[in-house]
Amino acid sequence: MATMDSNTPLQLVNWELAAASAAKLTPPGPKLSAREVQAVVENLRELADLSVEHVHRITGLEAARDLRDSELIIVDRASWAKANTQSFKTLMAPAIGHLVETRAEQLKAANAALGGAVTGAQMGAILAFLASKVLGQYDPFVASSRGPGGRLMLVAPNIVSVERELNVEPADFRLWVCLHEQTHRVQFAAAPWLRDHMMEHISELTVGLADKAEGIAERLTNALKSLPSKGGHTGRENDDDGVPPSDGGILSLLQEPEDKARLSHLTAVMSLLEGHANVVMDAVDSSIVPTVKTIRRRFNARGKTRGPVEKFIRRLLGLDAKMRQYSDGARFVRAVVDAVGMEGFNRVWERAENLPTEKEIHAPREWITRMGL
Repeated sequence: MATMDSNTPLQLVNWELAAASAAKLTPPGPKLSAREVQAVVENLRELADLSVEHVHRITGLEAARDLRDSELIIVDRASWAKANTQSFKTLMAPAIGHLVETRAEQLKAANAALGGAVTGAQMGAILAFLASKVLGQYDPFVASSRGPGGRLMLVAPNIVSVERELNVEPADFRLWVCLHEQTHRVQFAAAPWLRDHMMEHISELTVGLADKAEGIAERLTNALKSLPSKGGHTGRENDDDGVPPSDGGILSLLQEPEDKARLSHLTAVMSLLEGHANVVMDAVDSSIVPTVKTIRRRFNARGKTRGPVEKFIRRLLGLDAKMRQYSDGARFVRAVVDAVGMEGFNRVWERAENLPTEKEIHAPREWITRMGL
């Protein structure tokens, strides 16, 4: 039996198990020969480098000229999942530390080890699902090998899988994806304070949720009970697959007033980041990406082909809310740029006080007025 002394650290999430579980559960990607894999990797690196010039031209952000403190890595699904266990470990460290400090008596070593294995396996299952969906990700929270600036990951098998599914020109689709992801890298280079700002607010939110941990299971159970049985009805508007819409996934179950304020701010920031990247992505024309109109049309239609199980999982994890962040944020960015130009919009990267509120995301004129533009 495990014992605990003052030198025994509690592991409330077994991160090694999470990474191993994710790698085991992640479905295989498209079949490629070793030569094809090498060609895809080289092509993605070339297009990722090329996209930075376009990001600089479209955004006017001088940070695009120097991205030396971050790095670009091309990964497979298992490597993406493993990398994200490091990210989650970093983001959850304040909450876990808080639990250890405030509930040391309840968190005995044996129980913590058992609970850590369970949560590790659960985390692995979530990452396995996401590992086959994510095309790219800029992670600002784990320092790169080149400095504190984070790392941009392009998930090669997923990019190849989607370009085949959509039957689009591979080089065009890859450049289109790189434009979005490299914009995120440039955003954090343009606003070097943004990483710590987000970390602070994420820490406050997760620590606050940790204090309410006992109520999480009950709230989740009630939420699941509200789902319609086959042929049932909840009084809410459903999609044609019978899955009810969800506003924020699991996080929406946990909101006390103080949590709502924290989550509202993070939602606004994420909407800004994702919307800005989408605006850059959509600013290209056929002179840069010849088949861009076809790519946009087919990519936007992909969601209609998802089955009910995948749709439910996406909503449970809040991924549909993330998709709304793309469109809400893009409308905000376009409205501001149309009114005051890109230079006026770029005031948003100067300091934390210039970030839009969630209300301003939906009312861009209020942000413009507050900035004195």
